[in-house]
Amino acid sequence: MRWQGRQGSQNVEDRRGQRSGGGGLFPGGGSPRGRQGGMGIIGIVVMLFIAYQCGIDPSSMLGGSGIGANSGSNTQIQETTAGDTPSDQMGQFVSVVLKETEDVWSQVFPREYNRQYPKPKLVLFSGRTTSACGAASSQTGPFYCPADQKVYIDLSFYDQLRSRFKAPGDFAMAYVIAHEVGHHIQKQLGYIDVVNRVRRTRSEVEANDASVRLELQADYLAGVWAHYTDRYTDILEEGDIQEALTAAAAIGDDNIQRQTQGYVVEESFTHGSSEQRVRYFREGYRTGDASKATLDQFFKVREL
Repeated sequence: MRWQGRQGSQNVEDRRGQRSGGGGLFPGGGSPRGRQGGMGIIGIVVMLFIAYQCGIDPSSMLGGSGIGANSGSNTQIQETTAGDTPSDQMGQFVSVVLKETEDVWSQVFPREYNRQYPKPKLVLFSGRTTSACGAASSQTGPFYCPADQKVYIDLSFYDQLRSRFKAPGDFAMAYVIAHEVGHHIQKQLGYIDVVNRVRRTRSEVEANDASVRLELQADYLAGVWAHYTDRYTDILEEGDIQEALTAAAAIGDDNIQRQTQGYVVEESFTHGSSEQRVRYFREGYRTGDASKATLDQFFKVREL
């Protein structure tokens, strides 16, 4: 990506170097399910990474409430002032990518959805932090919190993306940010509320299916962003789109399950297969048609 020298977003909160008043997601780095058996702690970490990367409140995967619900704890949410562009290279990169998403969606959102685009905040943290959705640690990866409409990223995640998931490259990182911004768009359009209702009232299989649709929709929206970024700016370089596709494939449910448990259980998918994630990002990129990212396209409305 040709991102150096480009303007960064003014909607970045840099909490790195600060310590949250609340504890980590699991005391001592453990996991309730990790202690109960099943996938084991490594699998749980990967599962939680996927949950957060895709905007799902991980507490719901551990027997808690659904997407965007408050954890119910008395943890104080940390507040900082947005607007100062980070001075380090990785912080600047994230700020520039966020600004690129703002530029695209500030034009596309009013045209397609007949309303102004409310820009999300992006929180950089290190180690642990708190949000309106509860506590988060570096192990849980990037996530979008619908309750405060902020994207949270510990930049150590990008080392994991490159080393553990074999998805290197700056545009692989940009894809992750664009996916989280896709969840912010879903929040504005009410799609997260729909999935929340399904998670509360339907079976696990139905809830998983709705979650998959939500994640594929976010991948599609990330592709739409890439389409307009490629069309109207010179920021993309040869190979960038392939980096995003590699990242999308790496975090498919089937790939994660093979790595963690050695076999695939399709009924338990909550984020989509590698093939699906690649397909929906590629389709969004190919068409740039945000009008297809509608409730009717991704959800069987009458069934929900």
